[in-house]
Amino acid sequence: MPVYEFYCPDCHMIFNFFSRRVNTTKRPSCPRCRRPKLERRVSIFSISKGRKESDGEDPFAGMDEEKLERAVESLAGEAGNLNEDDPRQVAGLMRKLYEKTGLKLGSGMEEALRRLESGEDPETVENELGDVLEEEGDLFTMDNMKGGLKGIRKRLPPGTDDKLYDL
Repeated sequence: MPVYEFYCPDCHMIFNFFSRRVNTTKRPSCPRCRRPKLERRVSIFSISKGRKESDGEDPFAGMDEEKLERAVESLAGEAGNLNEDDPRQVAGLMRKLYEKTGLKLGSGMEEALRRLESGEDPETVENELGDVLEEEGDLFTMDNMKGGLKGIRKRLPPGTDDKLYDL
Protein backbone atom coordinates (compact mmCIF):
# COMPACT_ATOMS: atom_id res chain seq x y z
CA MET A 1 0.00 0.00 0.00
CA PRO A 2 1.80 3.09 -1.22
CA VAL A 3 2.24 6.50 0.32
CA TYR A 4 2.44 9.35 -2.17
CA GLU A 5 3.89 12.80 -1.62
CA PHE A 6 2.25 15.92 -3.04
CA TYR A 7 3.45 19.52 -2.94
CA CYS A 8 1.24 22.59 -2.47
CA PRO A 9 2.91 25.71 -3.91
CA ASP A 10 0.50 27.99 -2.04
CA CYS A 11 1.34 26.52 1.38
CA HIS A 12 4.91 25.59 0.36
CA MET A 13 4.30 22.28 2.09
CA ILE A 14 4.64 18.59 1.26
CA PHE A 15 1.77 16.32 2.27
CA ASN A 16 1.71 12.51 2.47
CA PHE A 17 -1.27 10.59 1.13
CA PHE A 18 -1.99 6.93 1.80
CA SER A 19 -3.57 4.85 -0.98
CA ARG A 20 -5.04 1.39 -0.63
CA ARG A 21 -3.87 0.61 -4.18
CA VAL A 22 -1.37 1.94 -6.69
CA ASN A 23 -2.76 5.16 -8.12
CA THR A 24 -0.50 7.20 -10.36
CA THR A 25 -3.11 9.60 -11.72
CA LYS A 26 -5.12 10.96 -8.82
CA ARG A 27 -4.07 14.39 -7.55
CA PRO A 28 -5.69 15.43 -4.28
CA SER A 29 -6.51 18.94 -3.13
CA CYS A 30 -4.47 20.54 -0.38
CA PRO A 31 -5.67 19.55 3.10
CA ARG A 32 -4.63 22.97 4.41
CA CYS A 33 -5.71 25.57 1.82
CA ARG A 34 -7.88 23.39 -0.47
CA ARG A 35 -5.88 24.20 -3.60
CA PRO A 36 -7.00 21.64 -6.22
CA LYS A 37 -4.65 19.17 -7.88
CA LEU A 38 -1.44 19.25 -5.89
CA GLU A 39 1.87 18.54 -7.62
CA ARG A 40 3.11 14.97 -7.31
CA ARG A 41 6.60 14.66 -5.78
CA VAL A 42 9.04 11.82 -5.89
CA SER A 43 9.85 10.60 -2.40
CA ILE A 44 13.53 10.98 -1.67
CA PHE A 45 15.48 8.73 0.63
CA SER A 46 19.08 7.86 1.18
CA ILE A 47 21.23 5.65 3.30
CA SER A 48 24.56 6.98 4.39
CA LYS A 49 27.08 4.89 6.29
CA GLY A 50 30.08 6.70 7.67
CA ARG A 51 29.68 9.52 5.17
CA LYS A 52 30.23 13.01 6.48
CA GLU A 53 27.66 15.65 5.53
CA SER A 54 28.98 18.39 3.25
CA ASP A 55 29.99 21.65 4.90
CA GLY A 56 29.12 25.08 3.61
CA GLU A 57 27.28 24.01 0.46
CA ASP A 58 23.79 24.31 1.89
CA PRO A 59 22.95 27.90 2.90
CA PHE A 60 20.34 26.46 5.28
CA ALA A 61 22.68 24.04 7.08
CA GLY A 62 22.15 24.40 10.81
CA MET A 63 19.34 26.88 10.30
CA ASP A 64 16.24 26.58 12.41
CA GLU A 65 13.70 26.24 9.59
CA GLU A 66 10.76 26.80 11.93
CA LYS A 67 12.29 30.07 13.11
CA LEU A 68 12.77 31.18 9.51
CA GLU A 69 9.21 30.16 8.61
CA ARG A 70 7.83 32.12 11.58
CA ALA A 71 9.89 35.14 10.57
CA VAL A 72 8.62 34.96 6.99
CA GLU A 73 5.02 34.62 8.17
CA SER A 74 5.34 37.50 10.64
CA LEU A 75 6.59 39.79 7.89
CA ALA A 76 4.13 38.58 5.24
CA GLY A 77 1.60 41.34 5.95
CA GLU A 78 4.31 43.95 5.72
CA ALA A 79 5.50 42.43 2.44
CA GLY A 80 1.98 42.69 1.02
CA ASN A 81 2.14 46.48 1.40
CA LEU A 82 5.70 46.70 0.08
CA ASN A 83 6.37 49.00 -2.85
CA GLU A 84 8.97 46.91 -4.70
CA ASP A 85 10.02 50.02 -6.64
CA ASP A 86 11.18 51.68 -3.40
CA PRO A 87 14.67 50.36 -2.54
CA ARG A 88 14.41 51.75 1.01
CA GLN A 89 11.33 49.63 1.76
CA VAL A 90 12.86 46.49 0.25
CA ALA A 91 16.10 46.96 2.19
CA GLY A 92 14.22 47.62 5.44
CA LEU A 93 12.19 44.46 5.04
CA MET A 94 15.27 42.39 4.22
CA ARG A 95 17.12 43.78 7.25
CA LYS A 96 14.17 42.84 9.50
CA LEU A 97 14.15 39.33 8.06
CA TYR A 98 17.87 38.91 8.76
CA GLU A 99 17.35 40.16 12.32
CA LYS A 100 14.37 37.89 13.02
CA THR A 101 16.08 34.78 11.65
CA GLY A 102 19.43 35.43 13.30
CA LEU A 103 21.24 35.08 9.99
CA LYS A 104 24.49 37.00 9.74
CA LEU A 105 24.86 39.66 7.08
CA GLY A 106 27.91 39.22 4.89
CA SER A 107 29.91 42.36 4.21
CA GLY A 108 28.59 42.44 0.65
CA MET A 109 24.94 42.22 1.71
CA GLU A 110 25.52 44.78 4.46
CA GLU A 111 26.90 47.17 1.84
CA ALA A 112 24.01 46.42 -0.56
CA LEU A 113 21.39 47.05 2.16
CA ARG A 114 23.11 50.26 3.27
CA ARG A 115 23.12 51.56 -0.30
CA LEU A 116 19.49 50.58 -0.88
CA GLU A 117 18.48 52.25 2.40
CA SER A 118 20.05 55.45 1.10
CA GLY A 119 17.79 55.19 -1.96
CA GLU A 120 20.35 54.03 -4.50
CA ASP A 121 19.09 52.30 -7.65
CA PRO A 122 18.90 48.50 -7.10
CA GLU A 123 20.24 47.73 -10.57
CA THR A 124 23.31 49.88 -9.94
CA VAL A 125 23.91 48.15 -6.61
CA GLU A 126 23.47 44.74 -8.22
CA ASN A 127 25.83 45.58 -11.11
CA GLU A 128 28.52 46.75 -8.70
CA LEU A 129 28.11 44.18 -5.92
CA GLY A 130 26.60 41.17 -7.72
CA ASP A 131 29.87 39.24 -7.83
CA VAL A 132 30.57 39.92 -4.15
CA LEU A 133 27.09 38.76 -3.15
CA GLU A 134 27.41 35.64 -5.26
CA GLU A 135 30.82 34.81 -3.74
CA GLU A 136 29.43 35.24 -0.24
CA GLY A 137 26.62 32.86 -1.11
CA ASP A 138 24.12 35.22 0.50
CA LEU A 139 20.68 33.70 0.66
CA PHE A 140 19.05 37.07 0.10
CA THR A 141 20.59 38.19 -3.16
CA MET A 142 19.20 41.05 -5.19
CA ASP A 143 17.17 38.59 -7.32
CA ASN A 144 15.67 37.06 -4.18
CA MET A 145 14.81 40.50 -2.83
CA LYS A 146 12.84 41.40 -5.95
CA GLY A 147 10.29 38.70 -5.14
CA GLY A 148 9.88 39.94 -1.55
CA LEU A 149 9.23 37.41 1.20
CA LYS A 150 7.15 35.21 -1.06
CA GLY A 151 10.11 34.85 -3.42
CA ILE A 152 12.46 34.00 -0.56
CA ARG A 153 10.05 31.50 0.92
CA LYS A 154 9.82 29.61 -2.36
CA ARG A 155 13.62 29.25 -2.39
CA LEU A 156 13.57 27.56 0.99
CA PRO A 157 13.00 23.84 1.29
CA PRO A 158 9.27 23.18 1.66
CA GLY A 159 7.85 22.18 5.01
CA THR A 160 6.50 18.69 5.58
CA ASP A 161 3.16 17.91 7.15
CA ASP A 162 3.65 14.77 9.25
CA LYS A 163 0.01 13.73 9.08
CA LEU A 164 -0.95 10.90 6.72
CA TYR A 165 -4.02 11.74 4.62
CA ASP A 166 -6.23 9.39 2.58
CA LEU A 167 -5.83 9.65 -1.16
